[in-house]
Amino acid sequence: MDDRRRQFLVISYRDIRHPEFGGAEIIIYEIFRRFAAGGHSVRFITGHWRGAPREETIEGMRISRVGNQYTFNFLAPLKMREILGREPVDLIVEDINKIPFFSPFWQKRAPVLGVVPHLFGTTVFQQAPFPLALYVYLYERLIPRVYRNCRFSVLSNTTREDLIGRGIAPQRLHLIRAGIDHDYYVPPQREAPPGPVMLYLGRIKKYKRIDLVIEALPSILEAVPQAEYWIVGEGDHRAALEAQVEAAGLRNHVRFLGFQEGAAKLETLYRTRVLVYTSPKEGWGLSVIEAGALGIPCVASDAPGLRESVRDGETGYLVPHGDVAGLAARLIPLLRDDALWSRMGRAAIDWAAGYHWDRSAEETFALAERIIGEWGRSRS
Repeated sequence: MDDRRRQFLVISYRDIRHPEFGGAEIIIYEIFRRFAAGGHSVRFITGHWRGAPREETIEGMRISRVGNQYTFNFLAPLKMREILGREPVDLIVEDINKIPFFSPFWQKRAPVLGVVPHLFGTTVFQQAPFPLALYVYLYERLIPRVYRNCRFSVLSNTTREDLIGRGIAPQRLHLIRAGIDHDYYVPPQREAPPGPVMLYLGRIKKYKRIDLVIEALPSILEAVPQAEYWIVGEGDHRAALEAQVEAAGLRNHVRFLGFQEGAAKLETLYRTRVLVYTSPKEGWGLSVIEAGALGIPCVASDAPGLRESVRDGETGYLVPHGDVAGLAARLIPLLRDDALWSRMGRAAIDWAAGYHWDRSAEETFALAERIIGEWGRSRS
């Protein structure tokens, strides 16, 4: 990044302190905290939750919280216009992670960069009640028209192809990969491989299809009687999964560990043998790369995003989404075969070594400068 001081306004459903923050929020946080550390002004508009301060500063980034899960997309544009009325803004950054905010429609004072991990598409009907799902689906359909003059940062080629299929011009789409913290994710010095622990790490949402591993577990236990499935995270689908575990008689083999971060999260990862991700769609798979940096292979759905973060047959396996028998067939060898696990773990470490937050931030800043420059020339 250069010596020019820029003013960024970021709109995102959640900030890094939200109880349900996930990979998308980590990516935004890691990039823009580097902007703030470089002397740039960074202001966030994010959703409020019970007990959170309305205004807060996190690592030099000013956070304004408005609305809630259901009202934020209506109140965020109002807060945006309020800020634009009193503060200079060089670039508005929309984290289009749940639903678009249509910044180009609501204001003409600053250019807009859309940051898109992935769009729901029809997947939203697996998560939300029909009226809400239809609402999100129809909002997404408006993106090509409202953002036709904007540029987008995307995490994966599958998201890029999705947006092209929706009518976004390819030249407006820029692939910028996420990084990881290599000072935090350091491969442990192991005396022996970890026990047969499978791990899910992320938000507990219905559309993540965490239930598929629970369905596969009886078959896995026939081959690996000591296998366990650990679920780290919180979300509104936890109670349903707990009921599924109870009904299947798997209480002794499934552990719900709640939200973890810092040393607790790292200790859980050190004890993990295989990461499992059975979502039908992801923006990229940040947890896959983080676990890979520690030498943990991943078995995942052969789905958008995940098929780019998992190198099939090298750093883990890809399984057709929803194939419970296929899922068990890929997990069992990794849980039993130390040589296979070790080989894939070393490959995962090598794969993860290529991802760095500083590079992600530099590429994002270069794109921001391009957008700001184009905006200025169009108005001169």
